Amino acid sequence: MTQGGLLSLTADFLVVFHLIYILFVVGGEAAILAGGILGWGWVRNVSFRIVHLAAIGVVAIEAGVGAECPLTFWEYDLRRLAGQAVRGHVSFVGRIARAIVFHDLPPRFFEVLHIAFGAAVLLTFILIPPRFSRARGGHGKRKGVWDGWSH
Repeated sequence: MTQGGLLSLTADFLVVFHLIYILFVVGGEAAILAGGILGWGWVRNVSFRIVHLAAIGVVAIEAGVGAECPLTFWEYDLRRLAGQAVRGHVSFVGRIARAIVFHDLPPRFFEVLHIAFGAAVLLTFILIPPRFSRARGGHGKRKGVWDGWSH
């Protein structure tokens, strides 16, 4: 494989990772909301919830300070180094992932969307809180707004 081919493949990997990241944040929020109402215990897993909050928190902070997403920046750089036009000749997988991840809307739209979604995830963290260890006899367990709705 040539150096350009390897760089192109790495760019494709990055855009697919970007898509998975977005699906985790958006799908995770949908699952948490549904799970809070339906009583799914796994949506209150502390590790999952902290990683989920941190994932959108990074994006919201980037949007708040006007920083470009590093995944986008790195993908564009890799494509340029591979001799590809960023929006031009890209592999099938890269085209599909890019079509889902990137949209032709004003940057301000995405800044507001990312900050608002971050605020929504934070609010969900408060209203449907994670369950902390039950090994301590329930100590440290917080009651959420929807705790009684699962039965």
